[in-house]
Amino acid sequence: MNQPCFVHAADLHLDTPFEGVRQDAPEMAELLRDASLDAFDRLVDLTLERGAAFLAIAGDIYDGADRGLRAQLRFRDGLARLAEAGTPTFVVHGNHDPVEDGWSAIRSWPDAVTIFSAHEVETRRVELGGAPFATVHGISYPQRAVHENLARRFARTDDPGLHVGVLHCTVGHQPEHDPYSPCTVEDLRATGLDYWALGHIHRRAVVHRHDPWVVYSGNTQGRSPKPSEQGAKGALVVPVEQTGGRLEPREPEFVALDRVRFTEVAVDTDELTEISEVADALATAAHDARTGAEGRALVLRARLTGRGPVHRDLARPGVVDDLLTGLRDQVAGGDPPVWWDRVRDETRPPLDREALRARPDVTGEVVRLVDRLHAEPDELARLGGEADRILRSLGHDVPEGRPLADLLGEAETRALDALDDGAGG
Repeated sequence: MNQPCFVHAADLHLDTPFEGVRQDAPEMAELLRDASLDAFDRLVDLTLERGAAFLAIAGDIYDGADRGLRAQLRFRDGLARLAEAGTPTFVVHGNHDPVEDGWSAIRSWPDAVTIFSAHEVETRRVELGGAPFATVHGISYPQRAVHENLARRFARTDDPGLHVGVLHCTVGHQPEHDPYSPCTVEDLRATGLDYWALGHIHRRAVVHRHDPWVVYSGNTQGRSPKPSEQGAKGALVVPVEQTGGRLEPREPEFVALDRVRFTEVAVDTDELTEISEVADALATAAHDARTGAEGRALVLRARLTGRGPVHRDLARPGVVDDLLTGLRDQVAGGDPPVWWDRVRDETRPPLDREALRARPDVTGEVVRLVDRLHAEPDELARLGGEADRILRSLGHDVPEGRPLADLLGEAETRALDALDDGAGG
């Protein structure tokens, strides 16, 4: 028997128009047209395969208020499959598909489907094996722009079992998204719920662990090459365990559902001397990305970085465009298909460190400081430990297994680039 669990998904954007993929990629365009719908089918399959107690969808089922008929029918059919298996689904609408705007072709839903209203927070109870399992609380958006803190309307009831909130909202500062229904972790904690199944932010994230879990599942299918749409997309399977007579959610398991993956690779050109070496490095990066995509179609972008001698050749008119054409020719006709969307040259001229060291300004001080740290390994180790502590306290990733001297060299390059001194140009 499977461990008790539920599935959390959001931001399906069914039948969405994809951005940033040119018309001269017909194979990819065809895949992209169906990708969001295929990801939803996989979401239904996942829910059934895991024997989930329920599926929670936290908003933006559709991409816009107009809600194409193809998307509506596919959504209805998927939820009907779940209902036939006895699996309830709980749905809220978000800023892209508010309840009171747009056209709806579906007048009735199976009894196992709850579309939460936009007027008040509603609650529904779920049983598992004849015993109380969960109470699910949710509220939809009435219109696109909701600036009220809807989290403050939620409150735990006396019902036994797990309590799950389903909400489309903005927790904290999210610069890539409009701040609809803004709230804080403290607002969510004050409700007394156990798990918050959130939507709106397309980057998957665990905002808070335990008492309560505050989690964005991210979207089920990337929609463009921009950073928040890149990488694996899917849904979360949330296991539930009995602890001290109480049901509690555990670490969510991410399951990829996307059919097409948007990926950006970075190629450091510091040690490259010829354009052919750049082309080979890009081809290798594409191969690695393809392997990581596990059989999915790929839309690739690349950034060329560094201050190596090949910068001069890359800066010549037409060279980067020719590189891109050659990369597309290499992967043409592949299965699954790969489309090179863009190669961006961000390289800079090589640095003359001796000249920079002699400068009396901040640029010279950076170079002299780096040289001192290379000459004093104990001080470098101390600063490295302090940086590690600060990064971890802020929740940032910490480079593992890389020599401090290498990280210091990279930091120097970034600092000098930021100063934008034009050295060596």
